[in-house]
Amino acid sequence: MNLLLLSGSTRAKSTNAAALASVAASAPPTATTTIYRGLSALPAFSPDDDHDPLPDEVSTLRQLIRAADAVLFCTPEYAGTLPGSFKNLLDWTVGGTEMTDKPVAWINAAAPGRGRGAVSTLETVLDYVGAQLIPTACIAVPVGRDDVDDDGVIRNEEISRALAQIWVELRRQ
Repeated sequence: MNLLLLSGSTRAKSTNAAALASVAASAPPTATTTIYRGLSALPAFSPDDDHDPLPDEVSTLRQLIRAADAVLFCTPEYAGTLPGSFKNLLDWTVGGTEMTDKPVAWINAAAPGRGRGAVSTLETVLDYVGAQLIPTACIAVPVGRDDVDDDGVIRNEEISRALAQIWVELRRQ
């Protein structure tokens, strides 16, 4: 399985990026992961620009989605919804067919009781583009800043074990 990992955070030491890195670190030997790092480089979405030739950054994003067997998202919540830069990324997926029938899941790494607005909006967009949500692979596991070391790695074994379970669920689909 080739899993694409998409973080909705542009923060250098993001708990969302750390959660995805933990999933990548727990990949089974038969799996590969790609962490997408181009969020900040994507141009602002405009329907007028959603045609060939696409901007290079958009073309790369769509190629990565196309090549993935599944996509895993982890995004912070800003003002009760998705961060603008991450919504911009998702807007660039609407005009293509790369997400159609693509198995997808999400991680909510926010503190308990938080992040549901972002997840709800993400699910709305994923449904709109025809992605196949794998509910059993979607998890809420709070990741605090103290759980992430200076290298952006989660050092909390309980959190790491919970994140590794995503692989079990993805392989079942």
